[in-house]
Parts: sequence; C-alpha cells; structure tokens
Amino acid sequence: MIERRKVVLVGTGFVGMSMAYSLLNQGGINELVLVDIMKDKAQGEAMDLAHGMPFAPSKVDIKSGDYEECKDANIVVITAGLNQKPGQTRLELAKANAKIIKDITIQVVQSGFKGIFVVASNPVDLMAYVVYKTSGFPSSKIIGSGTVLDTSRLRFLLGEYLQVSSKNVHAYIMGEHGDSSFVPWSHCYVGCKKLVDVMEHNKKDIKDLDKIYTGVQQAAYEIIDKKKATYYGIGIALTRLIKAILGDENSIMTVSTFLNGEYSHKGIFIGVPAIINRKGVREVLELELQKEEQEKFDASCNILQDNIKQIADDIINN
Repeated sequence: MIERRKVVLVGTGFVGMSMAYSLLNQGGINELVLVDIMKDKAQGEAMDLAHGMPFAPSKVDIKSGDYEECKDANIVVITAGLNQKPGQTRLELAKANAKIIKDITIQVVQSGFKGIFVVASNPVDLMAYVVYKTSGFPSSKIIGSGTVLDTSRLRFLLGEYLQVSSKNVHAYIMGEHGDSSFVPWSHCYVGCKKLVDVMEHNKKDIKDLDKIYTGVQQAAYEIIDKKKATYYGIGIALTRLIKAILGDENSIMTVSTFLNGEYSHKGIFIGVPAIINRKGVREVLELELQKEEQEKFDASCNILQDNIKQIADDIINN
C-alpha cells in the first residue's frame, strides 16, 4: 500500500501557487488539494498544474476542494491573507489577517484534521501564534515559515561573496521575520570552519558582514519595488519544509516555533533553529548567544510580545 502524503494548501495566491508548482516539480507528495475562498481560482489553478503531470517526476493527484479535505491530510499549509494596502499600517494589516487566519484554523480543525500546520501568512510569527491558540494543538504541530527564507537569502549572499557553494554555508537568521531579525555571527560556519576565520584567512573586511545582512533585510523591499511581490523563494522554502516533515528528516531549519523558556523567553512564536520531523518541531536548538546577540534577540521577542497584546489576544478571545 502506498503511503499517503497529502498536503492541503489554503490560499492560492502567488506564494501558495509557487509552493504548489515547486512541489509538483520536486515530488515527495502524492495528493495536493487547493482551497480558496475564490473557488473558481482554486479550480483553475488545480487544472493548470494537473496538465503538467506527464512531465512531473512522480504522480500527484491534484484538485480543488473544501475544508473537509483536511480531515486526512498530513499537512495543511496556510498562505491566505491580505496584502498591505497603500496607507495601511502594519498593525492594521496584522489585525485583518489575524481574523482571517483564526477563521481558517477553526474550519480546518472542525474537519477532524490531526496533522501539522505550516503557516506562511504574514506577519508569520503572529499568525502562527493565532493558529496555535485557536487550534488547541500542541505547539510542536504548528510551524511558521519564520526566517527560513531570510536564512536562505543569507546563505546565498555569503556563498556569492566567498565564492563557495551556498549549500556549504551554515548560517542563520534568527528572530522576528521582519526588521528586528539578526545574524548570530558567532555560530556561522563555512563547511566546518568558523566564518570569521574564513574571512580573516581570505583577508576580507569583517564590516562586509553588516552589508550582507542589510542586503538580506532589504531584499524583500527591493524585490517588491521591482516586481510588486516576492513568492518564488518562499515557495521553494515551503517545499523544503514540507519534505523535511514528510521525510521524517530531523533536519535543522530556522522556523517560527513556540518558545517555552528557551533563550529566556516564553509564550511567543519566533524564528530559531529547530529540528523538524514527521511530528513537527522535535526540539528547539538553543545556541549560546553572545551578549550583543542575546540583546538583539530580546528586542525582537519584545516586539512580538507587544504585537500579541495589541492584536492576537484580542482577536483570539473574541
């Protein structure tokens, strides 16, 4: 009997469909269901994807459907939500999306779903918290995309700078998926050698690392300015996360996950390195941060705590 590897995608916008397209090309699942409030859109996207099946690496049953399809799914990916409108504050957008994510979560849970939630809707750390509080699921079964894409951007830029494969760059962006994120440079490696030692050996200016981080932090703004939205990078990142879950890989990824005392914080979802397998988040990896790094992490956590007080708790409790 073939093992079911079923993914339900809620939200067929650019991000969701970039993930769906990436999944179809990479394989690893055998059933994909698209759910959207715009049913014709979901149906059209399912048809379009399915027509490429003869050239896909493996067979995938692709269709559109409703929330009842979540009942026997392994993973439900939520990418639905509103885009920021001109003149709208980030706080106003967060409140609007929190209501949407709460409603989606209720309907998914009512289907009888018992799998893993993967949340990519922004602001992702806050939306993962909303899913956690609304669903009543163990925190290990709620995974926000967090700083997975930020980390990928960092590794790409470091690889380009040092002229080594980005696959051999082991560096992480931690904190909020936003402007308060940071890089714990003391825990960055190229292969098995510390990044700072590689920089010194190659006579590179250590100040260039700040420029690289700025490039990571500003990447989304630059892409949005040039093409209105970012979606391919996060689509591939979500595919990688899904494959880590379904493959029971115990892979380390910088996802948005719940802190329960790690790094001296609790009660929030935030981007940290964590071990991912078929049960979700197996373990948060607690790095020994330097004083300055811990202060940056504290500041990022405080921003998210304020957001929870201003937005999430009010929406969740009403």
